[in-house]
Amino acid sequence: MSDKYASRMSSVHRSFIREILKVTADPSIISFAGGLPNPRMFPVESMEEAAREVLGINGRTSMQYSQTEGDVELRKYISSRYASKGLDISPDELLITTGSQQCLDLIGKVYLDKGDKIVIESPGYLGAIQAFSIFEPQFVSVSLESDGPNLEELEQCFKEGVKIFYAVPNFQNPSGLSYSLEKRKAVAELVDKYGVIFVEDDPYGELRFKGEALPTVYSFLKKPGLLLGSFSKIAAPGFRIGWIVAGGDRRDKLVIAKQASDLHTSTVAQAIMRTYMLNNNIEEHIAIIRETYGRHRDIMVEMIDEYFPEGVETTRPEGGMFLWSTLPDGCSSMDLFDKAIAKKVAFVPGKPFYANGGGENTLRLNFSNAEPDRIEEGIKRLGESIREFLN
Repeated sequence: MSDKYASRMSSVHRSFIREILKVTADPSIISFAGGLPNPRMFPVESMEEAAREVLGINGRTSMQYSQTEGDVELRKYISSRYASKGLDISPDELLITTGSQQCLDLIGKVYLDKGDKIVIESPGYLGAIQAFSIFEPQFVSVSLESDGPNLEELEQCFKEGVKIFYAVPNFQNPSGLSYSLEKRKAVAELVDKYGVIFVEDDPYGELRFKGEALPTVYSFLKKPGLLLGSFSKIAAPGFRIGWIVAGGDRRDKLVIAKQASDLHTSTVAQAIMRTYMLNNNIEEHIAIIRETYGRHRDIMVEMIDEYFPEGVETTRPEGGMFLWSTLPDGCSSMDLFDKAIAKKVAFVPGKPFYANGGGENTLRLNFSNAEPDRIEEGIKRLGESIREFLN
C-alpha cells in the first residue's frame, strides 16, 4: 500500500538544479550549472583558527542549546555592517537562520495560506519557487526588464490583490540583472501604496565588481518589509548561516516558526562565524572575491562574444555569479542541454525559473565556480553546441 502523502507535495518537485548537479559530478564535464561560490575563496585557514579559538576557549558553551534569535554578538556584528552602509538595523530586528533558504521557508509558514497570491520575478529564483510551493500559493509573475521589473505589470498585480512580492534586486538569480535606482524607489512606492509585504533577498549585493553600489529597496520603504542576508557568498555556504531583518511582531512570529522548525541555528557554526568575522578583515576578503569573479565574468563574456552565434543574447551583469542567455525564438534549451552534455559542458535550462511557464529558449551560466581555462574551453564547446543545434 502506498503512503498517503499530504496533498501539498503534489505541487512541489525536486530541485531541477540539484538533479543536474548529479549529471555534472563527472569531472570531465565543464559545468556552468551550479550556483556555487568558488571554493578557492573559502577562508579555510582563518576559519580553522576561529574554530580552534571557539572550541578551546568556550567549547562547552558553544556546543549547548541556545536562543532561537541567534548569537547576540553575531547579530551585533551584522547590525554594525548594515550601519556602515547607512542602514539603521538593531540587533533585536535580526533573526539568524539556517541559511537564507530557511528564511523563505519561515516566511512561507508565517505569511502564506493556501491560495494566497505571491508575486515573483519572471524569471525568478528557483529556490524560492520551490520553498514557497510547499504552502500552495498562487504565483503571479512580473516580467523583468534590463533595469528591474515592468512597473505597469507590477502595479496591475498589486491592484488585483497579492500578499507578498519576493524579489532579488541585486544581480538577480538567474538573470544577473539589477534594479536601477529609479526602479528601486518606484517599487518601494508601489509596495507602500498597496500594502504588499516586500521580501528583499540580497545574497549577492556585496559581489559588485563594476559600477556603483545602490541602496536596498528596503531602505526606501515607509512600511515594514523583510530583508534577507547570508554569509554563504562572502564567507562559506557550508556553515548555512543567513538572517532575516524583521522588527517587532514580525520577528516574533518568525521566531515562533523557527522554534517549531529547528529550535535554533547551529550554535557552533554561529560562534565560529562570529569569531572569524571579528578576527579578520572581511572587506579585504570580499575585495578578493570581487576581483576574482569580475575576471571570470569578463573572460566568459569575451568567450561568448567570440564563440556564440549571432541571435543569442546574453546579459552583462555588474556583479553576482550568473549570466543569462536567450536563444532565438523556437529553440529549446532543454534540447540543447543534451547536445551540450555530449560535448562535456553543462548549463541550467531556463524553463524551471518561470513559475507560470515560459523561458523555453533561455539558459543560466554560472561564472564564479569555473577557473579561467575551463571557462574558455567550456564556452567554446557550448558555442559549438549552439551552432550545431541552430543549424
